[in-house]
Amino acid sequence: MRLPFGLTEDALRAAMLEEDPESLKATARLRAQYGPKLAIAALTQATLRWQATAKFGQPALEMFFTRAGLEQASRPDVADYHAKRFVQAGVRRVIDIGCGIGSDSIAFARAGLEVVAFDVDPVTAVVAQANLGDHANVICADANDVADQLNGPDVGVFCDPSRRDDRGRVWRVEEFTPPWPFVTGLLDGERTAGVKLGSALPHTLIPEAAEAEWVTHRGDTVEVALWAGPGASPGRRFALVLPDARLAAAGAPPLPVRDLGHYLYEPAGSVIRAGAIPELGAQLNAGLLDAKVAYLTGDRLHATPFATVFAVRQQLPGHLKALRKWVRQAEIGVLEIKKRGVDINPSTLRNQLKLEGPNSATMVISRRGKGAMVAIVDRV
Repeated sequence: MRLPFGLTEDALRAAMLEEDPESLKATARLRAQYGPKLAIAALTQATLRWQATAKFGQPALEMFFTRAGLEQASRPDVADYHAKRFVQAGVRRVIDIGCGIGSDSIAFARAGLEVVAFDVDPVTAVVAQANLGDHANVICADANDVADQLNGPDVGVFCDPSRRDDRGRVWRVEEFTPPWPFVTGLLDGERTAGVKLGSALPHTLIPEAAEAEWVTHRGDTVEVALWAGPGASPGRRFALVLPDARLAAAGAPPLPVRDLGHYLYEPAGSVIRAGAIPELGAQLNAGLLDAKVAYLTGDRLHATPFATVFAVRQQLPGHLKALRKWVRQAEIGVLEIKKRGVDINPSTLRNQLKLEGPNSATMVISRRGKGAMVAIVDRV
């Protein structure tokens, strides 16, 4: 197998044995043995592999990465879900446009799908091929060069547009690669197609023919995926909390604003992004603390995958003197502060409260009307 970045097995093995591949001592050792260029390439790869274990687990130690590719790559569980959608739609062959380091293509192959992957960057294409091995072919090509392969029986298309350039992360869709018109053209309903995007994508940019699904994985809202064609629900908005909890934004009436109850619910980011707070509130028989703040509250406990649940221990006055008094009396040395809708810096507030003692607590601060509400809560 051709290794990317001019690496050799020996140099990479030596770099992986370094306890701290970013240290000056590690650099000096490998430079003396392999020369500057190969040493830096091997140590960089070792560093990225160890960093990637947070996303990929132990398999990361056998993979290859670019820094940008690692940042944008789908987590394995999320990539497996992408593959599951294609399988359920009857797809047998997936064209992966903008495959990056190949994390989604790996999942497609793992699901038994035939995969052809494309990336416009030659270095990234080599990295993806090294990760995919014999499971798929990776072709270095511009998206426009693959137009003739996008249609056909049992063919699906997946696209993860590059959202980075030489300066770093880009936010405007006009700066994505492939170009935004090409990306939205994939969602015309003529084929099963999935497009992975950042979770902050404005609803106004979602094509009418597409289904939008915001995804939360292990507490993090990691993407919005746009789906079209067979298996998709055009115009619908969903929140997905992996592995399998799905909530539709169905136009439920606005929730009432009410006083703090016995329980506080912090909705998952996917629920908030999808606009499904009213549907979740109806499920929980809960209301809002404030009309523009995504905290729900109720008097009965409801288990839900769509929110973190807190039992309310007590409500405190919202001024510093009262909070200091409570902290002192409760002997709080560690304080988690969660806040929404208020201009408060948690680190600054902790310093102002002068924490000292053996106990820990969680404090929730939320805008409420023209003021703020402070509650001490316990995770359920």
